[in-house]
Amino acid sequence: MPVKHILHVTYDMNIGGTEQVIRNLVEGLDPTRYTSSILCIDGTIGPWGQELQKKGVPHYCLTRKPGFDLPLIRAIHALIRQHRFDIIHCHQYTPYTYGWFGALFTGKPVIFTEHGRFYPDVSSRKRQLINPLLQLGTAAITAISAATRQALVEFENLSASRIDVIYNGIADSRTAAPAALRTELGLRDDDIVLGTISRLDPIKNQTMMLRSFQQARARNPKLKLLIVGDGPQRAELHALADTLGLKDSVIFTGFQPKPQAYLALMDVFLLPSLSEGTSMTLLEAMCFAKPSIATAVGGTPEILEDGTTGILIANQDEAALTHAMVTLAESQALRQRLGDNARNRYETRFTLQAMTREYEALYAKVSG
Repeated sequence: MPVKHILHVTYDMNIGGTEQVIRNLVEGLDPTRYTSSILCIDGTIGPWGQELQKKGVPHYCLTRKPGFDLPLIRAIHALIRQHRFDIIHCHQYTPYTYGWFGALFTGKPVIFTEHGRFYPDVSSRKRQLINPLLQLGTAAITAISAATRQALVEFENLSASRIDVIYNGIADSRTAAPAALRTELGLRDDDIVLGTISRLDPIKNQTMMLRSFQQARARNPKLKLLIVGDGPQRAELHALADTLGLKDSVIFTGFQPKPQAYLALMDVFLLPSLSEGTSMTLLEAMCFAKPSIATAVGGTPEILEDGTTGILIANQDEAALTHAMVTLAESQALRQRLGDNARNRYETRFTLQAMTREYEALYAKVSG
């Protein structure tokens, strides 16, 4: 069977959830059956793209202009013809639109994968009209959760029967934290560490997390909060922690390119987001056998089972988040049980192998 060459079309390969899925997929596909190239349409390749380039994955970089960029479509069309790609796999809506038009008259099947939605979600009359036409010329559409599929139906006027759900998967990266890291962060052996790994952005609702943590720590002074990441809200969150009197109990690490060691230190993982698709850091926490507290938004309830692998709370429910923090802090046995169940759930549904098997089956289906 000849090796199929896939062109992944995306914005860029900077550090983010969609980009991590693409990287995982490219590295996880069977190399005897599939090879991959990546096209970035927003002018930069990004650090993860550069890492993949060093491993021999070709990258192409084009720069999308404002408005509907016809020269970009022509450039994509020429690229597809020149390199004779077998499958055009577009990630997110805008790359899908340009990839779809770029693949016209090439005879190559187009796959569209929706990785998540903006918050709050909105609809466009123009897209509502054109999307059913795009759908007719699309070989397959996938979404990373049932909630994301429903959003495509509701906001993009796509047919539910045409959308398959393929959940994200990650490689098993579980590791132990170096003893020196705990000392470096000033953590005592008896501290109970709550933590999160994410971009410091309003969509992640870390302001509520800090307020809830203040109340939880008033009931249990052994609690510490570890915040791994950077973003536009960093200064605001630092200031809020100081205002709440949490300067000595909240640890901001900034961006960490390999945050697994910090995750290994956490006793409980926190994800109080206003919106999520399929959170990669939540999957990482499950892989590490960590119990999680998360808001029941987007695809999260499809990943985390309340009372079995973690605790789900209503969106923006500060009191519920505080209560969940206190509940898990008070019971090591409960943390252990939820964490073990989370690891089992990861192993049965959210491994890299599970995800790549489903995409390989889809590639085989659309390419004949």
